Amino acid sequence: MASLDHLGLPVSDLERAKSFYTKVLAPLGITLLRTVPASVTGNFDVHGFGKDQKPDFWLSQKSTVTPPLHIAFAAGSRAEVDAFYAAATAAGAKDNGPPGPRPQYHRGYYGAFVLDPDGHNIEAVCHKP
Repeated sequence: MASLDHLGLPVSDLERAKSFYTKVLAPLGITLLRTVPASVTGNFDVHGFGKDQKPDFWLSQKSTVTPPLHIAFAAGSRAEVDAFYAAATAAGAKDNGPPGPRPQYHRGYYGAFVLDPDGHNIEAVCHKP
């Protein structure tokens, strides 16, 4: 199985997305760790979120954001999934599946789904019973 090192998500409004993801990812222990300015990237500012001082989820400004992506963040507990969902909906995310078991995926799957401001399907999932 392949492991991802990092992922970039194109967004239509970088500052709105930074504010949204700062709130939404906090219950999962994921924080904004780094901003790299356009003067370094050569194109645009990017914001990196992660844990343990390793940014692995990057936001970048794009004029066109299509198609929407699905990104699932690992949660350490079902309570973290619930907190993610509460934070996301409070931050303006649209419900795309409230917290709960998803036995169609596997027996211990517990997830919540929201749509971010660009329509990306963002999930928090716990694989523990």
